[in-house]
Amino acid sequence: MTANPLLASVDESTPAVGIYRQLRALIVSGQLGANERLPTVRQTAVDLGVAQGTAAKAYKLLEQDGLVVTRTAAGTRVAESAALLPLAVIRQIRELAEEATSNDADIDDVINVLRLIWQAKSPHGPKGPETAE
Repeated sequence: MTANPLLASVDESTPAVGIYRQLRALIVSGQLGANERLPTVRQTAVDLGVAQGTAAKAYKLLEQDGLVVTRTAAGTRVAESAALLPLAVIRQIRELAEEATSNDADIDDVINVLRLIWQAKSPHGPKGPETAE
């Protein structure tokens, strides 16, 4: 996590709650996909300059909410039921965003093209379910 930290410095009511809120936001917004591994408690503590116990409390709160699952050998991962999108889709979106950015593509153009491709493959036809009459 050191090379590209997910979290910024925390300034919440308590550091543990701040870390919990940031990780929760990453999970429910879809920025972390199902089964994606979170950094270790130790790494999170080092990156944010907090005690390991503080980071562990944040992870425990996430686990109590059913957002993550912790296993000894596998570490802490986003729960299947908590993620907005599967990890494979999140990875593809990240690659698309990286490629589009490196080619100076306009975000609205990229989104519009994605929407058109999506709608063309949709069983609901070109309008999509939300606009179909």
